[in-house]
Amino acid sequence: MSTMRAARFSTYGPPAALSVETVPRPDLQAGDALVEIAASAINPSDVKFVSGVFSPTLPRTPGRDFAGTVVAGSGRWRGKSVWGNGAGFGINRDGSHAQFVALPEDWLSEMPTNLSMDEAAAVGVPFVTAWTALVTAGEIRAGETVLITGASGAVGRAATQIAHWQKARVIGADIVERPDSGADVFINTKSKDLPTMVAALTGNLGVTLVLDAVGGPVFEPAMKSMGLDGRHVVITSVGSRRVEFDLMDFYHNRQRLIGVDTAKLTGMEIASILDRLRPGFESGALQPPSVNVWPLDDVVTAYEAVAAGEAAAKHVLQPNSR
Repeated sequence: MSTMRAARFSTYGPPAALSVETVPRPDLQAGDALVEIAASAINPSDVKFVSGVFSPTLPRTPGRDFAGTVVAGSGRWRGKSVWGNGAGFGINRDGSHAQFVALPEDWLSEMPTNLSMDEAAAVGVPFVTAWTALVTAGEIRAGETVLITGASGAVGRAATQIAHWQKARVIGADIVERPDSGADVFINTKSKDLPTMVAALTGNLGVTLVLDAVGGPVFEPAMKSMGLDGRHVVITSVGSRRVEFDLMDFYHNRQRLIGVDTAKLTGMEIASILDRLRPGFESGALQPPSVNVWPLDDVVTAYEAVAAGEAAAKHVLQPNSR
């Protein structure tokens, strides 16, 4: 029996619940491919899965994002360099924080030719989420002004790039003083009133699209920042799960409120989004985040860095390095 090394957890808890184990290499079902993992990013959601959020089945290998080489499967894919973000990875099927991962071939996407494996592995969750929110749900249009809350976070930075690629203007908002978001204009919501500032920046028209990557206390101010026919796309809620807004303003302005949960995407849908993102990276319109690389043996320390909010660079495991 062929084996591999993988990060595993058998109980829910902090990153220390993880250990590196030798386990059987995945068996392939009909239509599957086996990918040798060169790099796999650690997302905040991976830390949440280990802690027991969403109650993943146990024991489990975490990890949603990956880049690597197809080493077994059909001739269409064998030998190809691929990137991915697996549906159900780390929840109800083993994920990418291992030397190999098995997945259906129709979940595969060829990675951009100009990215390294480490860079490609860091793209998945932030860019797939941003694309789903802005393009699929928000129906972003060229010339629009988009408000992105949580703009200095990984999804916010990815969304700003995608919005610019789609020829939209970006107003970024967050609670930091010196952002590195790339937004055209930035509002510090700690010291400035968001609706007042947005009104001043839009000639009192308000924005036509909001990507709300904060929710909670920012939700109502973001709603007040929209104008006629505005679309408010929400991907999370920090702090309180319950929010308030003026329902009369909402319907008089013909506004829409849209929820997005990328955990509900199928593997084929994720692959399709990555296929659509590839030209952006290959043209240089989109740039991958900087990365901080860890060997698999340091998985606990790497997870602790993500749990502590160290987000200046994307933390990436190299499962086949020592």
